[in-house]
Amino acid sequence: MPSLEKIAIELSNKEALVLFEFLRRFDDEHTYPFADQAEQRVLWNLEGVLEKQLVEIFSPLYGKVLAEAREQVRDPVD
Repeated sequence: MPSLEKIAIELSNKEALVLFEFLRRFDDEHTYPFADQAEQRVLWNLEGVLEKQLVEIFSPLYGKVLAEAREQVRDPVD
């Protein structure tokens, strides 16, 4: 049986919000170009972990909070 040792991935809160929104949107659109269902399972698990950690996603101001997070995470415009 393969090892299921855990690893830690550190993200800022802003990065986590952006990643969560991407995963949520990807899941909602039902676009699954996966090579194996295990890839889908891992993304669902990651989305669930983020959902438990991010209180902002339940805020009525979520759209504004997400827009601010995207602004802070994206590369600067030259």
